Parts: sequence; structure tokens; C-alpha cells
Amino acid sequence: MEKTKKYCYGFCLLISIAINILFTINLYVGGGQEISHRPLTWSEKAAVEAEEVAAISCSGHGRAYVDGIVLDGKPVCECHVCYGGTDCSELSPGCATDADGGDPIFMEPFWMQHASDSAVVISGWHRMSYRYADDTMMSKELETYIRKMHSIVKNAVTEGRYVVFGIGSTQLLNAAVYALSSENSSSPSNVLASAPFFPTYKAQTVFFNSENFQFEGDTNSWQSNNSTNNMDVIEFVTSPNNPDGELKDSVIGGKTIYDHAYLWPHFTPITGPSDHDVMIFTLSKLTGHAGTRFGWAIIKDKDIYEKVLSYISFADFGISKDTQLRVLKLLKVAVEGDGQPLFRFSYRKMSDRWDRLTSVMSKSTRFSIQQRHPLHCNFFNETRLPSPAYAWVKCEREEEYDCGAVLEAGKIIGRSGSTFSAEDRYTRLSLIRSQDDFELLLQRLTEFVSLEKGSIETM
Repeated sequence: MEKTKKYCYGFCLLISIAINILFTINLYVGGGQEISHRPLTWSEKAAVEAEEVAAISCSGHGRAYVDGIVLDGKPVCECHVCYGGTDCSELSPGCATDADGGDPIFMEPFWMQHASDSAVVISGWHRMSYRYADDTMMSKELETYIRKMHSIVKNAVTEGRYVVFGIGSTQLLNAAVYALSSENSSSPSNVLASAPFFPTYKAQTVFFNSENFQFEGDTNSWQSNNSTNNMDVIEFVTSPNNPDGELKDSVIGGKTIYDHAYLWPHFTPITGPSDHDVMIFTLSKLTGHAGTRFGWAIIKDKDIYEKVLSYISFADFGISKDTQLRVLKLLKVAVEGDGQPLFRFSYRKMSDRWDRLTSVMSKSTRFSIQQRHPLHCNFFNETRLPSPAYAWVKCEREEEYDCGAVLEAGKIIGRSGSTFSAEDRYTRLSLIRSQDDFELLLQRLTEFVSLEKGSIETM
């Protein structure tokens, strides 16, 4: 009897030890999601460094970075425009506000709120090969999340289409021209865009100086002077348009490249999925990460897809694996809650900025901005106004034909209309920069308008 009890106790003890061993293995090795409980080893130093730099407040008017300039052993604050000092606390009262660039810093607060989910720690030996295990240069998991994002937003058809990654959308724009262009150098393809249009279309086409394509300017002007019969035409269609935010469609038809950089719910109502042969998107206007330099093309035809893929391969031998990892991490956050947290945040920001800008500009007879018309947004399931990335400002006084110079005299730096092949009576003002930039822009515009009709309350 005594031997039986001892045997039972021993057997139970062995079972208990075995269960604990299995639990431990599952917790730290096989559990996947629980692997974060493993004590930090090699990543601890990097994590501490990142946290310490992120904790530098720069008075809320700048940012310190791990890769920034170091002075006396500490990262230096990089201040927003018009702010200075070691901690960015000093505002220069006579400073000109910069509303020229397209840096989408307005989304920075969202990512600060999601700091832990969006952070990436990369080992020194991460993806040292040119290729992935499947012998490609594009992450299949990242492609899956890109397709998932479009499925959630319903802004583009991806089923049965090919996806190609590029260094921002900029590289893909010329890759698409190359892929669509004539192979007969005696009759090069005519590249067109409807004014006002994004200047990179012309700049890149001219810069690469190919025998197979040439830039011919505004679509409507070209069409009025030429017959499209027996002429090879490639048309850029920017929708929503940069600089004025209008939804556009092809004028000529045929070979088209749809630049959908701004086709996201925070900039425009999503009325339905875009369904075109070549569609190009960029991370910068989706999540705000312009510096990550990542874009993608959605292509219907296999031959065009392979030509674009060859272009990217010859130009860069693929996209940085570190970049693809970061984009994957960001998109995993972006699709959470079916995209609602990200797009609600960014739309509220843009909508508020447009409400405040419209309130000021409505009091002016000297300046006007583009008209906006409500459309039903399938993503938000409501009818709403667009909230474009830029204000397309017009100087209404006949003698003020150079609107950029007029605004610059009032300490506002914009981008002239001629940059977009339009009249210089127009100027583009960016509404997607930091909150500091927007507040100073609104202050300067308010000062302008106050000179027309007496002082008005600062918005």
C-alpha cells in the first residue's frame, strides 16, 4: 500500500513537471503573441535610446530624433518653422509662415497616440539578402495588407490586379510612363496632363529625355490642336487633383495613369472604387510618412506590370527591406478597427482646418479659394464636403496678377500657380503641415483680411 502511494505521488510529480515544461515552452517559444514576455536582451539598448529621445519635448514646437544632430551628447531639437532656441520655445514674431511644402505632419499626433503599436526595432542582421525567401523583392505580407487597406476603404479595385512597390509614388509615375510608352523612337508617345497639374509629371519626363516619350503639356490645349488618330498618347489623371483637390477623369481616354495620392477619406469622400488600368498610391498621404518613401502601383495588364517591375529592378534592385518592414507595421495599425480610428482622426483634423480657413476667407473680397461640393462618402457612410490637402488661393484684384508675391509680402510662402502650369494669379497653400504651421498661416491670413474690412477676431 505504501509503495502504491509513493508511486502515485511520484507519477503526479512527473506529470506536474511535464505540464509546467510544456507551458513554459508554449509561453516563450510557441505562443507567438506571448513572445513579448521574454526579457529584452540585444534590443533593450535601442529601445531605451528611442524612448529617451522621444521624451525630449522641444516645448511642443519641434522634435528630437535618434538620427539627429548630437550636441554635448544629447540630440538637438529640430524646431518647427518660426520657432527657435535650444528647446524650440522662442517664437520669431516677424517670421514668414511656410505653406509651400507637402509634408503631412498633421498626422503626427495620431502616431504618438499609437507609439507602442507602430514602433519598429530592427536587428542588425535583419534581411541582409537582396531577396525574400520566395526569391522576390517584395514582401508578400505587406502586399496582403495593402490589398486589405483598399478593401476596407473601397477606393480601388485590387482583385485580379498586380501590385508593384516603388520609392514613393514619384518613381512609379515615370516607371508607368516607361511601361506604357511607344517602342518606336521615330514616333514617341505624347505625355499629357490637365492644368493645373502636379509639376513632377513634366519635370521627370523632360529629365529622363527618352526617345520613346515626350511631354506635350496641357491635355485640353494639346487636344484642340492635334488629332489623336494614329498618335500615341499617355495621359496623367490626378484625382483628387493637386493643387485644387478636384476629382478628375480622363479627357482623351486610352493610355492613362491615375495618380491617386490623395484618394483617402481624410481628403475626399470615397464615392466608389477606382477601376483603371494603372493606379498609383503613396504612403505619405495615407499615413503621413513622407520620409519613408514608399508607394505602390495597382496594374491590370500583366505585360505593363512586368515592365514596371523591370524598371524598379534596374533602377534600385528593389525597395529597402527596412522600409517594407516599417510600412507593414504602420499598415497593421492603420487597418485596426476597419480603418476608423486613423481616418476619423485625420478627417477631423482636415475638416476643422477647412472650417476655420473658410470662415476667414469668406470675409475677404481680395482672396478666394476653390469651391467644394458635398458628395456621399461610402467609407464614412455620410454626405460630406471634401477636405483637400491644399487651398488653391486666387487673388481677385485685377492688378494683383502675382498672387505668390502678394502673399509673400504678408509673410506667407506658398507655391505659385505657374508651377502647376496655371496663372500666377493663383497660389497653392499647404494645409497638411504641423499645427504650429497651420495656426501661423491662419494668423497671417486673418491679418490680411482684417486690412480689408477692419479687424476681425482671430479664429
